[in-house]
Amino acid sequence: MSMKGFPTIFLFICFVLVITNCFMVEADTCKPSGKLRGKKPPPGKCNKGHDSDCCQEGKFYNTYTCSPPVSSHTKATLTLNGFGPKEDGGGPCECDNNYHKDSELIVALSTGWFNKKKRCMNYINIHGNGKTVKAKVVDECDSTMGCDDDHDYQPPCANNIVDASDAVWDALGVYGDKRGEMEIYWYDA
Repeated sequence: MSMKGFPTIFLFICFVLVITNCFMVEADTCKPSGKLRGKKPPPGKCNKGHDSDCCQEGKFYNTYTCSPPVSSHTKATLTLNGFGPKEDGGGPCECDNNYHKDSELIVALSTGWFNKKKRCMNYINIHGNGKTVKAKVVDECDSTMGCDDDHDYQPPCANNIVDASDAVWDALGVYGDKRGEMEIYWYDA
């Protein structure tokens, strides 16, 4: 057997192993950090506006302290949220302790992406439905807690959520009952 091709084959195998390992590391970087047991909302609690889910008694929900790595092409799920008083977003926004109008281009990010308020009042670009929109981060979509009064008796957010105002959905050209959930890409502006 000739040894002439051995270095090339060896390098190729090493390259494949390194690439495979990189994908496995990225895929494993954000696993659930715990579980939260759902509580039945008291009567009149849990605003179902914008197709929001209410916690179910005894159901276990994953919690996360992390989100997938941010890149120039971060895949996420866009959801619809109200940022005003008595809307499905719960209390005032985490970044400025204020409520906001749904006509503003604003979002809440999952806990890991929110990054302990480091993205507060900064802008991100959201690409979806063939369009791109620039929106301001004003709140956290809490991935660590939920099913309580502070979170409007809604489950914890998944770790890959960009929770957007009506204005963001309008700017992306998505209207009416087509809103709710949509796969998007985002990056820091």
